[in-house]
Amino acid sequence: MLRWRVDVAGHDYAAARSYLSLNAKPKAIDALVKQLRGTRVVHFKAKDLLRGCGLPLLPRSNPDVAKELDRIAAGVQLSPCLIIRGQIGKGRVAQIADGYHRICAVNHVDEDAEVPVQIISA
Repeated sequence: MLRWRVDVAGHDYAAARSYLSLNAKPKAIDALVKQLRGTRVVHFKAKDLLRGCGLPLLPRSNPDVAKELDRIAAGVQLSPCLIIRGQIGKGRVAQIADGYHRICAVNHVDEDAEVPVQIISA
């Protein structure tokens, strides 16, 4: 059974900051993380998150996916994921700023499961 935290774990914002540093400058990252922190949690199907981001489903054998599957089996509450919304008109897919391995693990359990996310437009 999937269990979710109500709020995002603080270290997940730090992980998002690290990922975003590949695509944005520090000032822009600060603004994005501040916006993520201030947005409410909404839900998307696990399969739609991967499709919307154009990312493959990582195998169960991936070490980080396996770790998340173990956490799910143990009943550990997972942290909501952090997403930057894509722009179809500009050909930009959404970006998982944090939570790719969690989303993959959830897909292996139930691809139709609702995943809590904080999502913003950039």
